[in-house]
Amino acid sequence: MNTDINTDPKALMRSIIQRVATGPELSKDISESEARGGMRAVLDGHIDPVQVGIFLIGLRMKRETMDENKGLLSGIRDSSDIVTADVDEVLDIADPYDGYNRTLPASPFLPAVLAACGVPTVTHGMETVSPKFGVTHKQILREAGIAVDLSSTAAAQRLSDAQTGWAYVDQSQFCPPLHELTDFRTLMVKRSAITTVEVLVGPIRGRQKTHLVTGYVHKPYPPIYAELARHSGFSSAMLVRGVEGGVIPSLRQTGKFFQYDSQGQTNELDFNPQTELGIEQEHRATPLPEHLSAAGEIGTAMRKGENQIVAQAVVEAGLAALKGQAGSSRDGLIYAGAMCLWHLKKVDSIQAGAERVRQVLDDGSALARFK
Repeated sequence: MNTDINTDPKALMRSIIQRVATGPELSKDISESEARGGMRAVLDGHIDPVQVGIFLIGLRMKRETMDENKGLLSGIRDSSDIVTADVDEVLDIADPYDGYNRTLPASPFLPAVLAACGVPTVTHGMETVSPKFGVTHKQILREAGIAVDLSSTAAAQRLSDAQTGWAYVDQSQFCPPLHELTDFRTLMVKRSAITTVEVLVGPIRGRQKTHLVTGYVHKPYPPIYAELARHSGFSSAMLVRGVEGGVIPSLRQTGKFFQYDSQGQTNELDFNPQTELGIEQEHRATPLPEHLSAAGEIGTAMRKGENQIVAQAVVEAGLAALKGQAGSSRDGLIYAGAMCLWHLKKVDSIQAGAERVRQVLDDGSALARFK
């Protein structure tokens, strides 16, 4: 069979479904080029929604192979607006697109902190998406008055601006066809491979290097993310076992990291924030306000229209941290910022990275970048 991505899309999808959706024992894997062609056909609008669901669920039920994940990622990248910023290096912060529903994340403020440290940084995401429907970077940054609907080109220009150096770019801007599947993904209920690969598109690239920092929860994911990051063209990656799958580890226990560089070797690291950075926190991250904690998880509250209240709480905590106020949000920025600077070889040690982050928080330069 011709597996070229330019083959008839309907015929290709029919062939794919016939193989991936034939039960637990008879289902067959498809090639990277077929997965790429199938994903492109979906995003180009050639495939009936019923078949789209079967395609994605069929892959998930039989478990996607690495080639299939690579193909899906390539298909999405084919349909994305990927721009090179006028800077040599870019750091890509890929936090969970489905957000947070148990803690108040400090990560939306991390790009401004890193920009103040001389690292052009981009973050990206969506308004909301299954399965968590948590509070997201877009919701939080919009509440803080930050532009969240920039095109890829406009976001790249902000990274190139010496006075700014960071930006948020939304999936609705860098890959509209994928974003149009948001409601469909909710109807599917189950998590598909899209959730795994969409954070690796890398909408803003550096002239010479682009580095990825992303989080994970489940142990099997680091080698998957590392291989997909290489496939997507990232020069290096740091994979963090973070709170709620984000890029900031727990503040009260040893954190686990995986990283690879341009030589391709993946290293596993353990790091204790108490003994090595002097971070002493009772909570793993900034806790929810009491009136929300009493109601249970944020996810429930947000479905009742309280997501804006949560975003306001995040902004309040984040701005306080940028103003130098002690607390868990500040410590989260110090911890994650130090790890990023060390990973990028901008400092000789994590401790030196922490001192650099403390400096830009205390002197107001991180706050100035954020505003």
